[in-house]
Amino acid sequence: MQKVNLARWVHDARQRTFDLVADLTDDQLMGPQLDIVNPLKWEIGHIAWFHEKWLLRHTHGEKPIREDGDALYDSMAVHHDTRWSLPLPSREETIDYMKTVRDRVIETIEKGDLSEAQQYHIMYSVYHEDMHAEAFTYTRQTLDYPPPKFSMPTENVGTQAARHAGPCPGDARVPGGVFMLGSTEAEPFVFDNEKWAHAVELAPFSIARTPVTQAEYAAFADDGGYANESLWSAEGWAWRTHEQAEHPFQWKKEGGAWLRHHFDKWIPLEPHRPVIHVNYFEAEAYCKWAGRRLPTESEWEAAAGTEPAPDGKSLSGTKRVYPWGNNRPQPVHANLDWQGMGCVDVGAFAEGDSAFGCRQMLGNVWEWTSSVFRPFPGFVPDPYKDYSEPWFNTRKVLRGGAWASRSRLVRNNYRNYFTPDRRDVWAGFRTCAL
Repeated sequence: MQKVNLARWVHDARQRTFDLVADLTDDQLMGPQLDIVNPLKWEIGHIAWFHEKWLLRHTHGEKPIREDGDALYDSMAVHHDTRWSLPLPSREETIDYMKTVRDRVIETIEKGDLSEAQQYHIMYSVYHEDMHAEAFTYTRQTLDYPPPKFSMPTENVGTQAARHAGPCPGDARVPGGVFMLGSTEAEPFVFDNEKWAHAVELAPFSIARTPVTQAEYAAFADDGGYANESLWSAEGWAWRTHEQAEHPFQWKKEGGAWLRHHFDKWIPLEPHRPVIHVNYFEAEAYCKWAGRRLPTESEWEAAAGTEPAPDGKSLSGTKRVYPWGNNRPQPVHANLDWQGMGCVDVGAFAEGDSAFGCRQMLGNVWEWTSSVFRPFPGFVPDPYKDYSEPWFNTRKVLRGGAWASRSRLVRNNYRNYFTPDRRDVWAGFRTCAL
């Protein structure tokens, strides 16, 4: 990657972070203490510290900018529940720290002659900030804050049409065969949990062309899906009972009609947009009710990124970086980068279809799979050892990306992962035929 792109990425990521918190009061920057969110004032300091630690200090040998940085912002050393009581710098001091780190990183880039390690940690830190920027967005949703406003527009000419594109029913048929799951050394950047591509034998399967819609999920809820224990796994029913869940997170019924909470407003359901803010247990119960199942992550990646052989009876062995091919995402391909500040209808973005006709496999909503987040064969952690390894075997894999995901981050091979009870993230699901 050219240094000018790296510098632009660093500046863009930091500006997006600033935009996501600029309108919040000091009290909102701290917010209530909850298990599923961080205090935003701590979190924005953490992303600056991460960039400083791994580039300026780890690869460049500089001294810490803040002597108390590690004690405040090291996420693996500072327990989540203590982050509200830390002696955090003021808002102004935190912003100054973030600008100082940004400027020193850009200065390092502009000097040129970056080593492989420096390039790697710059990209890693930008992607790390992109992940947190998405988290800032769903934190605002969780805490009933208004939608963020950005210094650069996110709307594009196709957004209005995409919002009302309608459904896209039916299944795509994916032939069986040997499939290489994971990433290769030929790719410019790979996270450790994607290493390395290895052969997986797949049986033929049929997968929904789009994620489950709000209307489809409302039918499950209206049919007593949350009260029917037979639809739930033992773990899922225990979660539902403990949480007393009777409908999706951020839904309520008024006058016999469902409403959905969107940041600080309640709005009627949008029937053809994907259901969002459902967890793995809810997705699993819906599938049993519908006589379907969740895809494995191997099936999901094959449907998103492979091509059929000429005879159509097997997989060709060719893999695409994105569902539509190898060209980087453009606004016509997927609902990413906060386009329109929310989901669009599942029938939108036909130009982003995979080779098998699956739509919106990147963007709109993250998609739960049935797979437990585990290491691939021969896994070796990258320098930031806490990115993947501590979370193996405790989380479920999600694939794709949401409307608030960065287009430079997500690819067919990208693995996201959350505990199966999480409902605050921008997650939905698509189904497979039994």
